[in-house]
Amino acid sequence: MNYEEALEFIHGTYRFGSKLGLENIKDLLRRLGNPHERFRAVHVAGTNGKGSVTSMLAHVLHEAGYRVGMFISPYLERFTERIQVDLKEIEPHELARITERVKEKVVEMVSEGKNHPTEFEVVTAIGFTYFAERQVDCAVVEVGLGGRLDATNVVNPLVSVITSISYDHMDVLGDTLEKIAAEKAGIIKQGRPVVTYPQHPEVISVIRRVSRERCAPLFEVDEESIEVVASQVGRQVFNYSFGGEKFSNVVIRLTGRHQILNAATALTAVAVLRREGIAIPDDAVYRGMERAVWPGRLEVVRRRPYVILDGAHNESGAQVLASAIKEYYDGKPVTLVIGMLKDKDADAIVKHLCPLAESVIVTKPDSPRAMEPDELAIKVRGYCPDVTVESDIEKAVAMGLKRVAEDGVLLFTGSLYLIGKVRGLLRPS
Repeated sequence: MNYEEALEFIHGTYRFGSKLGLENIKDLLRRLGNPHERFRAVHVAGTNGKGSVTSMLAHVLHEAGYRVGMFISPYLERFTERIQVDLKEIEPHELARITERVKEKVVEMVSEGKNHPTEFEVVTAIGFTYFAERQVDCAVVEVGLGGRLDATNVVNPLVSVITSISYDHMDVLGDTLEKIAAEKAGIIKQGRPVVTYPQHPEVISVIRRVSRERCAPLFEVDEESIEVVASQVGRQVFNYSFGGEKFSNVVIRLTGRHQILNAATALTAVAVLRREGIAIPDDAVYRGMERAVWPGRLEVVRRRPYVILDGAHNESGAQVLASAIKEYYDGKPVTLVIGMLKDKDADAIVKHLCPLAESVIVTKPDSPRAMEPDELAIKVRGYCPDVTVESDIEKAVAMGLKRVAEDGVLLFTGSLYLIGKVRGLLRPS
């Protein structure tokens, strides 16, 4: 099996849908020798901020000298981004080799009348097998969807981390914040510590209840313990105190006030890991936090004019993005290029972003789940009268570059599938 054949097999499992539950993944991993039991893990769930916190923790542990696995979902440009060791993507030939092994076990399962594993279950098995083979000291594992029944929830983590929880995937996770929080809190394990981002009152009450029920020590990030020293595009500095530890003049390269909260969440997890006996020197913390990157989130890929990529695909993400544009680019004319998936709440997103724009170009993400641009354009016109439909992403990019003012902002958003494609076309130099 070569790399292309591996991807064909992996993506071909998409037709089996997304079946939440742990029975299938446990069976598949058992047949592979239970690789998830051969490394320690940090498990990260949430609606927004999972990727940023995962990256920060992986960078800090790497700087501390550990061999670190990182499992993320989804990818932007290359499938291999999803599975990394020591911040390096899995090599295509390694992905092909392990995929062939996983496929053998899948065929075995199906021949015995078992359910065919889903695409995410297959990817999880590949990632965990790779981490075990590479003998990682610790893997930072990002949840795919929800938490309680997510395929990654087979790990028994050193610490569970819950980032910002808001509305998304309501058809699967529930139509209230309490229901969504209950699914995310499903990663909390008996007696294992939990770190949480500052949450809505109805969310934190669920997390506190589940933590009590599972005798899991809970550590909550307190916004009052954060002191912002400087906040600029591409560089923020802050102080943070937690449990007697003080992190002074922490530098992060991620933009937006929400990223400072994500960073405080990561730092709290670092402090808890230290309590769990993981040696992490201060200098590794500072280096790791500053070197952490997370592409496609308020990412500036060009200047004059500013060209910004942000994969905001739910209301909370759109609110955060809108606030950042107002804070950092106030007064600059905005040209917006947006494309969304049809299973997202388009009305909730466009109401925050489209009023900021002088003109909007509506396009179509590279996904079978993409919303038709004409349908999205109807919603956009309720907030901005200057709307153009261009289904072809490459043409939409060219149109945006031509239209944006020299002192303005060209913003691409609405879906990570769109951002990944655009990033490939506008790769930072």
